[in-house]
Amino acid sequence: MGGSGEVRNNQKRKLIAILLFSIIVIMGIIAIHVYLEYRKTHITTDDAFVDGRIHVIASKVPGTVKAIYVRDNEFVEKDKLLAEIDDRDYAVRVEQAESTLDAEKAKLEELSTTVDVAAKRLSELRFGIESAAAQLRLQEANFKQAEQDLTRARRLFTKHIMPEEQFEKTQTGYDIAVARFEASKDQLRQAEASRETQEAVIIQAKSAFQSQKSKIKQKEAILRAEKLQRSYTKIYAPSEGYLTKKTVEIGNQIQAGQPLMAVVPLNDIWIKANYKETQLEHVKPGQDVKIKVDTYPGKEFFGRVESIMAGTGSVFSLFPPENATGNYVKVVQRIPVKIILKEGTDPDHIFRIGMSVVPTIIIK
Repeated sequence: MGGSGEVRNNQKRKLIAILLFSIIVIMGIIAIHVYLEYRKTHITTDDAFVDGRIHVIASKVPGTVKAIYVRDNEFVEKDKLLAEIDDRDYAVRVEQAESTLDAEKAKLEELSTTVDVAAKRLSELRFGIESAAAQLRLQEANFKQAEQDLTRARRLFTKHIMPEEQFEKTQTGYDIAVARFEASKDQLRQAEASRETQEAVIIQAKSAFQSQKSKIKQKEAILRAEKLQRSYTKIYAPSEGYLTKKTVEIGNQIQAGQPLMAVVPLNDIWIKANYKETQLEHVKPGQDVKIKVDTYPGKEFFGRVESIMAGTGSVFSLFPPENATGNYVKVVQRIPVKIILKEGTDPDHIFRIGMSVVPTIIIK
């Protein structure tokens, strides 16, 4: 009796063990199935980080730093004055440019007066020409009349009707009329020549006037450039954000283009996730994303896919791989995906550029 009871107990234990094993196997299969289904709809990578815009602040002009108005990691508003360069050298250049411009404007006033005087003189000469022409017509008429008188007098004198004294007076009157007629011609020619000369003077004066106007525009451009250079001695924030990487102090001699500090706007950041190309078959812009940040374990953030890069990361690297050598080895490539945070996800701006994150794209 005791032996048969022990056999039944052993069988019962075997049956329980088989049932437990079967349950474990079934649960394992279910878990694997659930995991595989989860993997199909939740695309995850740990090759991701917080990315954003970094505004590198550099001076456009060389000089000595006179003042700095910010500290490391300070929040600054857009257009806040960050630093100032000693502008005395630039102020002198502006004054020189202004003085040169004023001198050129004074020359322009002189040329303008010259043109006005020349124009007035030309008007007088034209009036003189009209007077000379009228005088010429008068003397021509007198000449013709004297010529007729002389012809009649010569005929009468030949017939001894006119006394010699009267004939001589008629001859003298004719000679005077001829002289006056010729003098009027010379006077008209001189007036016309003076007019032509004065017209040439006006053309030259107007040309000089226009040339001076062009020179003034050039000097005005130089003045604007000098003022612009002087304005560059004040360095302003191009965007709101947090100031970092400050490498300049008061009294430093800096060069144009030298980085001085940077401004990072934390209200405009995103996630750059480098997914394997085999994971992106169903990934599309607009899909929801769950985000875990290594710095804040236990917290979950939310975003959405904005775009997928037009090429793999290796293609846009500094030294892209050369695949046309005949020694190509196939490697799974990674394609960057830009994920933006949903509004209200990071109201306190606790994200920092470069933080490691684990994004999970939810495929619907």
